[in-house]
Amino acid sequence: MTAITRGEFVNLISLIFSAYTDYYLEEVRPLLEDRLGAVDYVSAELPFGVFTSFYDSEMGPGLTARLVSFRRLFHPAELPEIKLVTCEIEDRMRVSGDRRVNIDPGYVHHTQFVLASTKHWANRIYVGRGIFAEITLMFINGAFRPFEHTYPNYKSKEYIDELTIIRNKYLEKRKERLR
Repeated sequence: MTAITRGEFVNLISLIFSAYTDYYLEEVRPLLEDRLGAVDYVSAELPFGVFTSFYDSEMGPGLTARLVSFRRLFHPAELPEIKLVTCEIEDRMRVSGDRRVNIDPGYVHHTQFVLASTKHWANRIYVGRGIFAEITLMFINGAFRPFEHTYPNYKSKEYIDELTIIRNKYLEKRKERLR
């Protein structure tokens, strides 16, 4: 019988998007850091609203995003609890019942990029506490590669470039951890 392993530690990320991304990043960053530890990387501003109008009625048009990476490595089994933390922070920022900021956590592993969701879909698996996870990108032949079901923003060069930067930082942290 093959030995059962605990799984490798991963690099936690969150995509933060809003019509006022930089304002809300400054508002939510201390809350995230209080619960999840220090942020070690913030991406360039990324387009978001050009990929979907799904959030426009609640959050307004012209949405932009930033990916943030956390310094501490996490175990993938923590993802459901982390998603609940980000949902709680989103709720604290609501205005008249509407979300003003969306915080989507996930993680980068050397072989994949995984996102958490509260919504079930055919490509997602239940990971506990009402949370689902999907492999959004896989790292193959030296680059992140999307699937048919991958959200359009994560298929874009801008997002893949930023996730590759985070992956490279993760590989360095992973080496340090293994020493």
